[in-house]
Amino acid sequence: MKIAVLPGDGIGTEIVAQAVRVLKALEVPLEMETALVGGAAYEAHGHPLPESTLKLAKEADAILFGAVGDWKYDKLERALRPEQAILGLRKHLGLFANFRPAICYEQLVGASSLKPELIAGLDILIIRELTGDIYFGQPRGRRTAVDGHFPGAEEAFDTMRYSRPEIERIAHVAFQAARKRSKRVTSVDKANVLETFQFWKDVVTEVGQQYPDVELDHMYVDNAAMQLVRAPKKFDVVVTGNMFGDILSDEAAMLTGSIGMLPSASLNSSNQGLYEPSHGSAPDIAGKGIANPLATILSAAMMLRFSLNQEVAAQRIEAAVQKVLQQGLRTGDIYSEGCTRVSTEEMGSAVVKAL
Repeated sequence: MKIAVLPGDGIGTEIVAQAVRVLKALEVPLEMETALVGGAAYEAHGHPLPESTLKLAKEADAILFGAVGDWKYDKLERALRPEQAILGLRKHLGLFANFRPAICYEQLVGASSLKPELIAGLDILIIRELTGDIYFGQPRGRRTAVDGHFPGAEEAFDTMRYSRPEIERIAHVAFQAARKRSKRVTSVDKANVLETFQFWKDVVTEVGQQYPDVELDHMYVDNAAMQLVRAPKKFDVVVTGNMFGDILSDEAAMLTGSIGMLPSASLNSSNQGLYEPSHGSAPDIAGKGIANPLATILSAAMMLRFSLNQEVAAQRIEAAVQKVLQQGLRTGDIYSEGCTRVSTEEMGSAVVKAL
């Protein structure tokens, strides 16, 4: 089983290094090859996603990804910015289904900004469509307006669009995931304003008829954002489009106390996947040894489960993380009084020891 290891920028190299240590400790037959991506790749090759990196990613069974980006690249033209690497990988590999679990570990209930009774036992799975919507819709660009409120003024425009097959396939993913959980799907849209999401709602409803054992409800995105902080445990599986999913998954992440705890998976139709923490490259703390590697380590567990069919190994990692938390070990983002503050490397070592 071949894994492309793409650490990226900022804290990406630090957290991925710990996930790799954990994978090696499992003694599962894995071939791991590392390549540059993001700003590091731009510095070396003049592009955030060089052909050599893309070739490795295509040949791999799965990709373990760190994080990309740094403020110093913000002045580059958009096509050369580090973030384009992740968009390019999604496009070239057809990674259309993003899994973002938001789980509140018992030991971290006090780390959330919400009342403990609201988030104790929280287990939400947000499934975000990843290759359509306004992020990829054409046409897009800048021009001189010929109509609207200010004709003759410079304006920018993007196109929100979804096709029936795109909506159908992500809906099937959501309903199938719900069958393995509490059999409830909430489809999030903005059908009252956007034609694109009236179509989304209609298609999801049609697909839902094929899953009579799964309860389906619909919710406008603004209401969903409110309900996530008002009564988050009412959700089970949430399925939504690319832009809404981008926002809601980060909101759900913070319910658990720290985005540094949450993994994610992006899969294509053959279950080849890209696995990464839900957080970014955090250049402000890079090199300080204080980043939380647990989201990346848990992403590696998702990789073993979804792309490599190594369920037992995945469960071993998750159990090791639980054990470390029970021991009271905490990086700064999840630290509370009475616990033991540890570095990135110390946290990785503790998980390896727990294995």
